[in-house]
Order: sequence, then structure tokens, then C-alpha cells
Amino acid sequence: MQNGTVQNQSCSPMGEHYELQATLGGRIQRAVVTEVAASLRALEIDGVALLQDYPAESGPPSCAGWVLVPWPNRVAGGKWTYDGASQQLEITEPANGNALHGLLSGASYTVANRTSDSITLAADVKAEPGYPFELATAVRYRLMEDGLLVNHSLTNTGSRDAPVALGAHPFLRLGAVPTEDLTLVINADTHIEVDDRLNPSGVTTDVRGTRHDFRTGQRVGAVALDDAWGNVRREPDGSSLHYLKAPDGSQVQLFMDASFGYIQAFTTHVFPSEGGLVTAVAVEPMTAPADAFNSGEGLRWLAPGETWHLTWGIRYQLP
Repeated sequence: MQNGTVQNQSCSPMGEHYELQATLGGRIQRAVVTEVAASLRALEIDGVALLQDYPAESGPPSCAGWVLVPWPNRVAGGKWTYDGASQQLEITEPANGNALHGLLSGASYTVANRTSDSITLAADVKAEPGYPFELATAVRYRLMEDGLLVNHSLTNTGSRDAPVALGAHPFLRLGAVPTEDLTLVINADTHIEVDDRLNPSGVTTDVRGTRHDFRTGQRVGAVALDDAWGNVRREPDGSSLHYLKAPDGSQVQLFMDASFGYIQAFTTHVFPSEGGLVTAVAVEPMTAPADAFNSGEGLRWLAPGETWHLTWGIRYQLP
């Protein structure tokens, strides 16, 4: 370690790697965050890995760990309309012809603040074709006794109202338990139907009695997912909780505050790890579903000078 950078990651296309360490409540915590995309790459509690990592020399497979801003998921065809004028975003998902996961996936973030157990990374969104707005963004990762707390802030630094949404793309795991043997629980009552380009069709269905009902859990190895849910089941404070559960009852939990009304799950059986290809599952908090720039669903408009603060995190729960 030198200047907070993990030196053996220096060849990574994700730039500098920042390691956080702490011992809290008698438990040992460790996380790794990258310069590019401010991505969350590793999280461990007492040596139990809670995120699926990938080879050091590789780019992040399937957007692993990215911060997704100013929109998560897709904008259909990269097209939308602002103030009567047609907007065209760069097509970054050629297979489906969509604009995918925002504008900062390739951005190098700067370190705004750092301690041994936390780091704040910042990056600006500049006006460009398809998104004529300016934002200052920051994300703070802080270790907790049972996991990691993630705080985001988005500030409109431009002169007109700006549309914003946010998401993240962590691939969760539970130590040495094969991911296909974990049970996925999504506490949400409706499923967002999509077309053959994975954009919302305009139909939202009640999950009751369907294969999309994950409220009591389904085994990861038995499903193939690239799906989103709405109407998340909220706690009294507006937050919601979703998790993976191991056969012994232990859990890795994704919690998100009231700003997040949607959640996406994505499975793959060809995620590259240091030991070869493995099954992996992303459980993704989202403030808006796909194509929110067109539907307006979940989209937030920030006034000039306005800042939006929002929080999610990951917890490890023993049986």
C-alpha cells in the first residue's frame, strides 16, 4: 500500500484502486473502490467476500460495481425530447441500440476526501449531445460494522432544470457459497415488462402467482434474469431491503433509502473470476426504471443549484 492505492492493481483499466480497512465491533472490514467509474470492486467482513471480483487486468464484466448517473439502465434508442427539442444520446449498447447506464462509466473520479475507512470520489457531468446539462456528482463509501454505507450527492451546476436518476451495479456474493446455491429475495410487488430490446413495454404486472415473484425467494441457479421491479416494499422510514441467503441462513443484504423505488437483478453464468467462469448476480438499486427520460417514471428534475442526497448500502448478516 502507498497513498491509499493497491499497487498490484496498477495495470487495471479501472485506474487507481483505493483500499479501505477498519475493525469495528470486533469484526474486520475491507473494501476496494476504483478511480474509473467510482466502482465498488471488493467488500469483505471477517474475510467473507460479499462482492464478486474479477481478474486484475480485466475491465469490469457486465458493468460490475459502476455508479450509474445521470440515468441507470437504458434510454431507448438514446432518444428523448427536452423542451420540444429531440435529443440523441450516444449509443453505448449497440446490440440493442440503446444508451446504457449514464455518462460516467468511463470517467476518472478524483479523491475529494479520504480516511482509513472511507473515501469520497467526485466527477462532473458536462453538457454534451443528448444531455445539455451540467452536474457535480460525488459518492462516499464508508465501512460499517456489518458492511458498507454508500452516500451519493448530485448538484445541478447549470442554468436550467436537469433530469436525473441514479443507480449502482454491485454483484453480490456470500463467501465460498456457490452463487447458484443462494436464494434471491426481491421485496417488490410489481414487475416491469420489457420488449425485445429490454426497454419497458409500458406494462407493469403484479408478481403474485408469477415467475417474477421473488418475495419469498428463488434459487439463483434456477433463474435467468435481466429484470426490474417496482413498488418495493418499504419500511416505515421509506427504505427497502433485498438480499441473497445461503443454506445456513446467512445473508448479504442490499438496503436502499426512500429515493430508490426500483430494483434490477441480472444473472450470468460466465462471469470471469480469478478461478475461472462463475455464476454471478447483480442486485441493483435504481431511483428510476429503464427509459425514464421518455416515460418520466421515477425521474427527478433538479433546479439550478439544487442538490439531491441519497443512500444505499450492503450488510452481512450471520444466521
